[in-house]
Order: sequence, then C-alpha cells, then structure tokens
Amino acid sequence: MTAAHRSGRNLPLTVRARQGAIRVLRAARKIRGHRPPGPGKPPSVPAGWVVAPPDFVGIGAQKAGTSWWSALIHAHPDVHRAGDQPKELHFFDGYWEQAFTDADKELYARYFPRPPGGSAGEWTPSYMIDFWTPDLLRRAAPETRILVLLRDPLERYRSGMAHTDDMDRRSLGRQDAMGAFGRGLYAQQLRRVLAEFPREQVLILQYERCRADPQGELARTFDFLGLRDVRVDPARFDRPVNPTTARKVELGDELRAALTSAYAPDLAQLATLVPELDLDLWPSTQATSR
Repeated sequence: MTAAHRSGRNLPLTVRARQGAIRVLRAARKIRGHRPPGPGKPPSVPAGWVVAPPDFVGIGAQKAGTSWWSALIHAHPDVHRAGDQPKELHFFDGYWEQAFTDADKELYARYFPRPPGGSAGEWTPSYMIDFWTPDLLRRAAPETRILVLLRDPLERYRSGMAHTDDMDRRSLGRQDAMGAFGRGLYAQQLRRVLAEFPREQVLILQYERCRADPQGELARTFDFLGLRDVRVDPARFDRPVNPTTARKVELGDELRAALTSAYAPDLAQLATLVPELDLDLWPSTQATSR
C-alpha cells in the first residue's frame, strides 16, 4: 500500500466520499466526452439597474415542468432578466473540482441585474442533484428563495430517459438508467437543501397540482417570492415551453414494478419531510403492477 493510499484511509469519511464522487464524475465525463455548459459572460447592466444576488433560484427537478413554471414566473411584470440570459445558468457546475471564492460570489450576483424594486432569478434543475451546490448557493445567496418543482418520480424517470436519448442520439445504457433513477430520489436531495436553507425559504411544488390549478399555484408562488398578486394570461398555461422532439420511452410492467419498489423508501421519507405533498397525485408510485 502506498503512502498516498494510507493517507487517504485516514481522511474523514465525508472527505473520502466527496473524493470518490469526484472520481466518478471525472470518469463519467471522460467516457461521455461531456462538460456541462457554463453561464457565459454576465449580461450588461442597463442604466439605472442594480446588481445583487438572485431573489430566487429554482433547483429542481429535471423534467418536472421547470421551463414551463419559470416562464410563468417571468411573465410577472416585476420579474426581470437582462439580455438573452438563459433560464439555466449552470453556474455552480464546475465547482466540484475547484475552490469557490468571494470573487465567484460577486460574479454570480452580476448575472442578476434588475431595476430598483424588481426581482431576478434563475432555475437550473441540476442544482438539487449536485451534492456540492446547496452549500455554495447558500454562500453566494443566503437570502434567496428556493423553488423546487417535483413530479411523479416514475413519470420523471420516463421523461428523463427520453431527454437523454434525444440529447445524445445514442443507445441508452445502465449509467443513463441509474442517473435518471437518482434524480427521482427527492428526499435524499431535499435533505441536503434543507441542511443549508431554513424551511421557510424553500417552496416545494408538485407538477401535477400546478397543471390542475396553474392560476392558484402561481399565485402561491408569487406570494412566496414577495411579488404582488398578478393574474397571468391563461393562454400561457398551455403554451409549449422548450418542447421536446424525443421519442416517448415506455415503461414495461416489470420495470415499472421495480421502480415503484425502489422508490418506495425515499417516498416514505419524503412524506415525512414534506407532509403537505399529496402523494395521491402520483398514482404510478402506489401500485406494483399494472
């Protein structure tokens, strides 16, 4: 055994776990030849506008309607986005392997110019799944309001697999299935978030409830964000946002039963962690066969 191996065994468990996760990320990105998109240059600041950390940040979940809900939030006249800034900044993606400094905190704030009294934010669904991001987000924007949109994990899994297939144009494999499954372990991810942000700073929504009552859930979102009550044009509720061209991925009975069983422990924890969730809106998680 080398000295490096011996010293590694003496590291605290949390440090070794982080190093192990970093090795996995490096290996996966080398295999896939993929690096996550960065945020690009900060937008120019219009005259009279101010720069500050974001008022709100959406952090998840992927394929749960976040583009749709973000577009509705930005329909509010007091919510601003400078230039052609995208919905997803992916600002923290690279910090799993580099230090996060005060200069980085200042840089993040520069992506959120708005007029005095206005509101600004972003929504990057990978922030919830990336274990290093909640801590960095708290350091960069401790007062920000956190938005989470959840969806039936089986439907999220199906949509996530279709999204991966559409993006990469290749045969789906074991790593894709495990990645899609992990994104649906909501309790596991939310515990990391709630360890950094007080519960009153986090709004957890359900996609199915938003679809059933978009005006009511949007009003609840606006209230949480401290925005004045505004009725959004109902025509926006059914307007496609970021439509997919992916083929639909069907879940066979055996796979559906396996996913239902595998998600059950996390869903039980989620029901305790977020008791206001209506799990009856996720019927596919409650039956082991169809």
